[in-house]
Amino acid sequence: MHQTEVSPPAAAGPGPVVVFLDFDGVTHPWGESEDFRCLPVFEAVLRDYPEVRVVIASDWRTLFSLPKLTARFAEDLRARVVDVSPTIFPKEANELYGLREREARQWLARHPDIAGWLAVDDAPGNWPTRSRLVLTDFKRGFTEEDAGRMRRMLDGFRRGEYPEQAAA
Repeated sequence: MHQTEVSPPAAAGPGPVVVFLDFDGVTHPWGESEDFRCLPVFEAVLRDYPEVRVVIASDWRTLFSLPKLTARFAEDLRARVVDVSPTIFPKEANELYGLREREARQWLARHPDIAGWLAVDDAPGNWPTRSRLVLTDFKRGFTEEDAGRMRRMLDGFRRGEYPEQAAA
């Protein structure tokens, strides 16, 4: 069973912000050892933004339970990994473009208390709303440069500045 409640923010600001997180190509380079070597860089950002919650958008969500996925994170951050995004099964190949964002929008529709969202992924075709995407290099995973982009986006949310949204 998935957690569906999102805790109130621990910091000043308009409300919780959700990061839809991919794993392969983000928490570790794609095609290499699944050692989550890049996760500590991502976690460092989370520690500076207590209002942020994580929803797993990775295909790993179809293979592992939320507790198993959450166990990958540092103990002090596990409670902030709140859910997995729903899974949409496309019927046609042309339905693949933007699939993760459609799944994320389904999740967001069930959580109207969320003040903002962004995605961290290595596949730009998953997220048509590019202004909300921290795009990683699949060969490197989440880097300090990516952390800087994520921090700038989260600072914008704190100021009440929201990137433009694509049509749902």
